[in-house]
Amino acid sequence: MQQLPLSVVNTSAPLDDGEEQEPREECGVFGVWATGEDVAKLSYYGLYALQHRGQEAAGIAVGDGQQVLVFKDLGLVSQVFDEQTLSSMPGHVAIGHCRYSTTGSTTWENSQPIFRTTSAGNGVALGHNGNLVNTAELAERAVEVGVAGGRPRNAATSDSDILTALLAHAAADRTLEQAAMELLPTVKGAFCLTFMDEHTLYAARDPHGVRPLSLGRLDRGWVVASETAAFDIVGASFVRDIEPGELLAIDEDGVRSTRFAEPTPKTCIFEYVYLARPDSVIHGRSVHSTRVDIGRRLAREHPADGDLVIPVPESGTPAAVGYAQESGIPYGQGLMKNAYVGRTFIQPSQTIRQLGIRLKLNPLREVIRGKRLVVVDDSIVRGNTQRALIRMLREAGAAEIHVRIASSPVKWPCFYGIDFASPAELIANGGGADSMEAMVESVRAAIGADSLGYISLDEMTAATEHAGESMCRACFDGVYPIPLPDSTSMGKAVLENMLKAGTQGDPLQAENDNASALRRP
Repeated sequence: MQQLPLSVVNTSAPLDDGEEQEPREECGVFGVWATGEDVAKLSYYGLYALQHRGQEAAGIAVGDGQQVLVFKDLGLVSQVFDEQTLSSMPGHVAIGHCRYSTTGSTTWENSQPIFRTTSAGNGVALGHNGNLVNTAELAERAVEVGVAGGRPRNAATSDSDILTALLAHAAADRTLEQAAMELLPTVKGAFCLTFMDEHTLYAARDPHGVRPLSLGRLDRGWVVASETAAFDIVGASFVRDIEPGELLAIDEDGVRSTRFAEPTPKTCIFEYVYLARPDSVIHGRSVHSTRVDIGRRLAREHPADGDLVIPVPESGTPAAVGYAQESGIPYGQGLMKNAYVGRTFIQPSQTIRQLGIRLKLNPLREVIRGKRLVVVDDSIVRGNTQRALIRMLREAGAAEIHVRIASSPVKWPCFYGIDFASPAELIANGGGADSMEAMVESVRAAIGADSLGYISLDEMTAATEHAGESMCRACFDGVYPIPLPDSTSMGKAVLENMLKAGTQGDPLQAENDNASALRRP
């Protein structure tokens, strides 16, 4: 494992009142093999259940034994697909994908599934959840074998596109399954893949199992999905988690399992804290139960004198329930969330921007007026949201505001599939604090709370009921289980920068927006 040094980054600049960019996961993947079923519609509903994992683009690929048809576009699942489109995609095997980008910009070309054709004329479609750390190395290999050189100007620039190109190239003179067994051991980073040809569904998970991926059973087939909640939506029963380092092939003969690497589990702890749906189960542990338990442990570690425990909806709700149960302080709904405010491509006016958090949350004044509030949130990243929220609650008449956070301080960037703010923007690194107590006090003062408490990393881990050594906690402790390359080989725009630099000389010398990430927390 790789330990990055913790250096203090100056974030003493005033926090703005704008809306904070929340941590966002890269993607959700779904796959189905089922004869006699409407696999396109099953994929549509599966993606609906996974929409929280990515809202930039959505796509579905369907195979009918003769060809692979792909339809994708920018937007939410409900915006991309309609009844007519889904009805025009018959077949027995399909994969689906919803995307938020961590490698490659938001363009139609980077939306997934990615499609390539082998030299034998067979179609290959692929969807990817996660983020690779050897993208630059794989891109150079693609150039060497002639599947990336001379690409058109508007070509895809994602690690997923490189994977698909290499997979299709390797399948020229062998089966897709054999090609995957050759390629996957050379791929480094976090990846959950669903891919397919005209006949067969495949699913693979990286040797560390950073991101979740599960297998489910239909009456007439099989499904795979990033989260088990998708099985409930399509009427599938959970069978098991796909193991780290495992490749599944699903066709008319059933499910075949092959190991392409020895498992060294490092499940992302942030899936339990924030990313996954509370009604999902990861490695046998309910996400909802984990978050309620975190709230109980948080109440024991950081008690507060309060009249009412309120969550910051929705992700803070289970932890707030647990906090109230353990503390004996009544639980209540003090904030109402607008369920229809999601990602928007319409920039707000200055007047609306100044309203900030009110676009999403509004206080129930009669509930909170005169109360000493314990406000439970899932995490603090930059602190803008919490500062605006506390100001709003005080204006609504709250007597005191005690903030309790259901995760440890986020201090390091993620390179395995979560798009945090840049290291310099993480508020837990600010103020020049040289101890945990000083850091907490600095953050408390910055957001304007009467008190502030974070759950400890050990207690947060214990709530998952998994051993710390089996989890990735890098964004909290700076210990990276998958070795990271030189910083010039990383970053969201690494492939765009390689294309700008050209394929002559060293393509990795181009600057990128993460070039200093490894030199900072």
